[in-house]
Amino acid sequence: MNVVDSSGWIEYFIEGQNAGFFVPPIQNVAQLIIPTICIYEVFKRMLIERDEDSALLAAGLMAHGREVELDRKIAIEAAQISRETKLAMADSIILATAHLNNATLWTQDEHFKDFDGVEYIEKKYLK
Repeated sequence: MNVVDSSGWIEYFIEGQNAGFFVPPIQNVAQLIIPTICIYEVFKRMLIERDEDSALLAAGLMAHGREVELDRKIAIEAAQISRETKLAMADSIILATAHLNNATLWTQDEHFKDFDGVEYIEKKYLK
């Protein structure tokens, strides 16, 4: 199973330099888990940086994976992760969702790079 965090989805949708890193987990929809917080973050970012049509398209494409809503078990796991690691709420929810579903978390967010079960690539910035 795979979880792509919000930064990975955005990189994929904007065809950024690391987009290719996220293609395998995104296109393997049978193994793709989508935390609902990722839908929120991606939709909001696409809405701000692009437009509503782009945001709706992104949310629609994300719907091909299995959506996992925030429930009590994920919330408790996320709170424990946040307390132990100082991760922000959304990041803790994403990581907890991956852990509780035995999924690999794919990301370019540096604060995830040293966690078990994470596939990390350093973010590349245009010069």
